Amino acid sequence: MPNSMNSSAVPAAGVDPREVMIEAREIVKSFGNNRVLDGVSLTLRKGEVVAIIGPSGSGKSTFLRCLNHLEIIDGGSIFVQGEPLAVASDHGPSKYVSDTDVRRICRKMGMVFQSFNLFPHMTVLENVIEAPITVKRLPRQVAVAKAEQLLEKVGLLNKRDNYPGRLSGGQKQRVAIARALAMEPAIMLFDEPTSALDPELTVEVLRTMRQLAEEHMTMLVVTHEMGFAREVAHRVVFMDNGRIVESAPSSTFFSSPKHERTRTFLGQML
Repeated sequence: MPNSMNSSAVPAAGVDPREVMIEAREIVKSFGNNRVLDGVSLTLRKGEVVAIIGPSGSGKSTFLRCLNHLEIIDGGSIFVQGEPLAVASDHGPSKYVSDTDVRRICRKMGMVFQSFNLFPHMTVLENVIEAPITVKRLPRQVAVAKAEQLLEKVGLLNKRDNYPGRLSGGQKQRVAIARALAMEPAIMLFDEPTSALDPELTVEVLRTMRQLAEEHMTMLVVTHEMGFAREVAHRVVFMDNGRIVESAPSSTFFSSPKHERTRTFLGQML
């Protein structure tokens, strides 16, 4: 790989020594004339839980989708565990690595969507084993054993033979989490995982996410759940109008936000 696509450097004194799992630099993304992301930079370290909050239309979900190549960035650079996914170009849009490398790098990230995205014609178990068998070429018996462990972890082993149509929204989302974990990602990305759920079902999903955080899973979570952001996230990032307005440890973020825009938003949410 050319040196221009290498993000490694000797850490300076006082810098967090944990491995950098995702590094996004000056990400720009537009849809037509609408610039949705305007120079967004963020670093996510190993074992860290970062919550991204902000009003609707602020670019939170688009940013997450850019990180795992569901959207193509117009400018900026993305590195995953030190490997370049896309690198800024002096002339024109960012340059992505080969398609083969894009797929390999993106497999380091598991994604959970707000709309579950389960295959309705497959049972819970079949949903969880599909990718490990087809993408990772795991033998079926190995994939099934792993899936059963994960379904037990999220409290749904007894639903292994049910179809998604027989599940509640909270159960569907926990299956979606198990499905993402089945690929053994190094990083989990959550895009508003509870926004489609009523409060009672939200509790089930947040409990599962809290358990992952306690197991030191690296997580980047777009959420409107302020309690989760305050109690579980190590750091909170506030976005507005396609930019990061404020980023701080969760304790100080909620107790003493620095920016007026952040204070206004929190005043409406809390």
